[in-house]
Amino acid sequence: MRYIDVKDLTFYYGEEPVLEDISYHVDSGEFVILTGENGAAKSTLIRNTLGLLKPAAGTVTISKTNIEGKKLSIGYIPQQIASFNAGFPSTVIELVRSGRFPRGKWFHRLTERDHLHVEKALKSIGMWEMRDKKIGELSGGQKQRICLARIFATDPDLFILDEPTTGMDENSRGEFYRLLRHSAHVHQKAVLMITHDHEDIKEYMDRHIQLVRKEDSEWRCFHMSS
Repeated sequence: MRYIDVKDLTFYYGEEPVLEDISYHVDSGEFVILTGENGAAKSTLIRNTLGLLKPAAGTVTISKTNIEGKKLSIGYIPQQIASFNAGFPSTVIELVRSGRFPRGKWFHRLTERDHLHVEKALKSIGMWEMRDKKIGELSGGQKQRICLARIFATDPDLFILDEPTTGMDENSRGEFYRLLRHSAHVHQKAVLMITHDHEDIKEYMDRHIQLVRKEDSEWRCFHMSS
């Protein structure tokens, strides 16, 4: 099932073209990576896709429902989202557990399945041993990883992740990629991830989309290749 369908998208910053005639898609059940040189407007493309920026031309369609016919849920992690200060009162595991609460039901009793989901999410990013630490005591990279674990705990249908493995070691990255592949292939999630680690991730991904510069233009115009 097609969760993202972008056709002929063009975007400008002021009068400067940044993205031109971009078309791509992401389906349920696949793990897709998006790469490109520095300055290739990868994050800008994601923000246009999510409706956080408005394209000058083209169409963006995000499915309203998942493969079960229920409302599609999206888990989005932008670059360097973590900004908790030293006084943030929650522990690591409390924050990740909060992702299992139904919207608006903060006193919902978690089930054994909920707790196992939280444990798996924390182990996948190598933070299970730090589950009782206060969020404010963690480094910036560790906070970023906790945000990832919370997204996993919410169990979205569509993952959109912008450079999520910053600060992870090689073993942690491998475990994280395996979890994404499992989520896509076994649970029919859709994963779109911006990354620089495309060599490390080749054995896990299903498809590679690359933003490249148009050679015949002085403007920052890009097109898609796969």
